[in-house]
Amino acid sequence: MTINLTQLDKTPRLLLEAKLKPLQGPRFQPTGFADLGPARFTDPNGTEMLLVESAQSVANRMEAACWDEAEEDLLPGLRGLPYITIREGDRTVSNSILEAHRINSEYILKSGRDLSDFGQQIQEEIGYFGDRPVDNLRFVKTVFKYDPNSVLHGCFLEEIGGRLRLTRMLSGFIEASGVSIAESGGVKNNRVQPGLKAGEGNVPFHRTEFTAKEIKLYFNFDLALLRGYGLGENATNLLLALGLFKIQRFISTGLRLRTACDLEVDGEIRVTRPNNGFTLPDESALLDECKKLIKACTSEGLFADPSITPVEWSAK
Repeated sequence: MTINLTQLDKTPRLLLEAKLKPLQGPRFQPTGFADLGPARFTDPNGTEMLLVESAQSVANRMEAACWDEAEEDLLPGLRGLPYITIREGDRTVSNSILEAHRINSEYILKSGRDLSDFGQQIQEEIGYFGDRPVDNLRFVKTVFKYDPNSVLHGCFLEEIGGRLRLTRMLSGFIEASGVSIAESGGVKNNRVQPGLKAGEGNVPFHRTEFTAKEIKLYFNFDLALLRGYGLGENATNLLLALGLFKIQRFISTGLRLRTACDLEVDGEIRVTRPNNGFTLPDESALLDECKKLIKACTSEGLFADPSITPVEWSAK
């Protein structure tokens, strides 16, 4: 199926939102932060709000939604899209899709305190020199060559230089409004020696969950930033189609955020900007478009060859 994205040609931002609801019952468990716990706040109208999932987490989940854990590779329809794999001998330990800092992972760019061989190679391809301006187009094209996901979700190559930063192009978050606390608890039982101390015997614990009048998922796709990179038609369209596919894939497969936070869409995904009748294409059509554009970018020589770049790492 051919999709038409021309309605987005003059749109600086694509904004989408969807109402969510717990899959079972009214309670859900939000994300938590060290020394903070649940992120609660009050909006300007006095409504009690709660951050259910952060922008960082949604970005990681959109990437994970494109990964086939059983095959240790991208989904079949996305294979050919470049990424960097981290190897220790004959064992694969991670890759730039799954690493928290993507292409800037210390396992990719560093070897001890120095740049790895690949780190030196990409520094040369970027043409980065600490006492000269950054050639941004060259920087973006180089990152796109090895890992287009790092262009889409942003990266900061501070392992090479503090000015090598790409802003997150596609972001999302989940918020709940009108929230109330649902307290509960339990006990960890030790059937053999229940009287043991230091957490080894029977240990009661408390649990804080929430209910909400409304839960909403938001996405922001910075299309002005995408076009401003000047990557060319096929590369630009690939990042657009890939970003939209990640949105659909996350919604269809990634909304079980935690054991006690299993959500589903309540209604339709709504486009709030642009207001020109654009609707989000379905997942299968977007995957077909990605496959076509991956082939086109490969033919143009925009990707690393081979598309999967191995980087050697040692824990010693």
